[in-house]
Parts: sequence; C-alpha cells; structure tokens
Amino acid sequence: MTPLARILTDRIAAAGPMTVAETMAECLLHPEHGYYATRDPFGQGGDFTTAPEISQMFGELIGLALAQVWLDQGAPSPVALVELGPGRGTLMADILRATRAVPGFHAAVQVHLVEASATLRRVQAETVAPTRPDWHDTAETLPDLPSLIVANEFFDALPIRQFQRAGGAWRERMVGVRDGALTFGLSDPAPVGVLAHRLADTEDGDLVEICPAAGPIAETLARRVVRGGALLVIDYGGWHSRGDTLQAIKNHAPVPPLTDPGDADLTAHVDFEPLAAVARTVPGLQASPLVPQGVFLERLGITPRAQALAARLTGAALESHIAAHRRLTHPDEMGSLFKCLALLPQAAAPFPGLTQ
Repeated sequence: MTPLARILTDRIAAAGPMTVAETMAECLLHPEHGYYATRDPFGQGGDFTTAPEISQMFGELIGLALAQVWLDQGAPSPVALVELGPGRGTLMADILRATRAVPGFHAAVQVHLVEASATLRRVQAETVAPTRPDWHDTAETLPDLPSLIVANEFFDALPIRQFQRAGGAWRERMVGVRDGALTFGLSDPAPVGVLAHRLADTEDGDLVEICPAAGPIAETLARRVVRGGALLVIDYGGWHSRGDTLQAIKNHAPVPPLTDPGDADLTAHVDFEPLAAVARTVPGLQASPLVPQGVFLERLGITPRAQALAARLTGAALESHIAAHRRLTHPDEMGSLFKCLALLPQAAAPFPGLTQ
C-alpha cells in the first residue's frame, strides 16, 4: 500500500466515501505524496510521453500558428504567451525557437507558465533558459492582456465526477474501502441538476462524466483572449461525454486506477463540448470547429517539415523521425484520438488549421 493509499483509506474510514474528483485531486496534487508533487513523469524515463517530447515539429508548428494569429490581429504588444501544464517546458522552448525569426514577436511577448508543481518548475526553468517566465499556480493570476494560450494535455488531468443513470436520477461513482483496499461503489440515486439534459440521450446504466473545473478555467482564459489572441486546446477526448474514461498510467502502461494512488498518473478524456460553450457565455468570443490532431498538423505543414528534417537523417535517427511523424498524425495513433479546439475574439481570423 502506498503512503497516499493509507492516507485515503484512513480518511474514508473517518468521513465516508470520496468522490472520484476528490480522489483524483489527492492522487495528483497531494503536497507530499501526490503524483505531480513528487516527480518528473515525462519522457522515456517517466510514465508517459506527450506530443512535444515525441518531436520538435509539434511545438514548431504550434509556435508559428500562434505567431500567425498575432500577426493577423495586428501584432498587439505586449501580449502574454501562456502555457498551462507545461510539463518539462519542451513545448514552450520549441515555440520560442521557431518564432525567433518573426519580426517583433519576441519583443512583444511575455512568457507565463501555469504550473503547480515545484519539481516541474525547476525543470521548466532550465528548458526555457535564458527566457525568464512568470509562473502561476492557477490561471486566475494571469495578466489581463491579449493572450496566446496553449493547453496541451492540460484539461485531461483535471478531476472529474462520474454518474451512472438510474431511472430519472443518477448514482455518483464513489471511492470507498473494502477489505482494507480502495474500491469503487455507487451512491444512492438522486437528481443531479447539471445532468438533467442528459436524461434525453442516455439509458439506465449509462455513465456520464463531468469536469467541474474545466468550464470556469476556460472562462477565465477566454476573458483574456477576448482582448486579443487565442486559446488553443489539444487533448484526447471528444464531444458529449459518455462512458468511463478514467485511466491510470504507470511506466507507459495502463494500471487499475486505485492500485497505486500517488504513483500513477490519473486522467480522463476531455469533453470539448462545454469548452466550446464558453464562446456563448463570454461576449465577443468565437469557437473554432473541433479538428483531429492529425488533420490540424497536416494543415499546418507537418509533412513538408518532416521531409525537410528527414533529408539530414540516416539510419536509426531517420527511422525514429518517421515513427514520430506517424505517431503524431496517423489515425491509428494520436491523429484521431487527440482533438484541437480554439477560442478567439469574434472578429478575428480563423485559427490556422482549425476550419471546417
């Protein structure tokens, strides 16, 4: 039993079952034993690999797309260049390198990183040096400036609640203790106001997930973007949540979500529908179409870029490069599972690569 498992079982024994959201929050962010508080989980030596770690092409293309948004909107200065959940800082470093030749861009941008982990902040500081970013625990403290914001695999780590339909009501999936081990169970049936509309498209036994934090965070970011810039969200998921998508990853392989609390990453598929809905609640905002990552990257020119890089490679390096291009774009890998959505000012030109 991990140290955090003991803490959680004691808490449940004293106060009763916990929601899935409460459990996720403790597993990921507990100050002593939480997953992100205690390690650098990225890359081959960690538990999972994100797109920026797979290939420099990912960050380069996103950086140039953000610079194009900035130019299309009249090159506002100053402008905040923001990443949420920046991992090891690889994506931001690639964005900054790719945009060095864009006239005036680096003079205009102020780099801001939203990162709660002190461990990862230290890694990020080395990766983006000599740039000196401002760090934020939450998006609430970001400056009120036109903002170019990237959230790559950020929303999937936000805690979710899970509900199973029971007639005209819902039973919440809870975490309890049985025979000394953490286990899932269900609450008594009760109405759930935020899911009243889902009675029209679900049946008994169907499971629906909601992410209480996603909408407010998106709205906070949108209120910066409406002044200028864009919010680009890239994550795995889809439109209109249905089914159990909670998963745990350890050593690049799935494990049961409650087996190693604090020692495995917990995520869930992102429901892009409520993120896009923010465009209806923040005046002056528009949402792009939802586009698969592979299509998005192809529209930005990843294949010509891959071919240019390949011309200088041979042997194992070339094979690795070809595999990275496939992994980012192919429908059987990240190309279809991952989706892309942008929020922009109503009068702004479309985000590059995100059109019908």
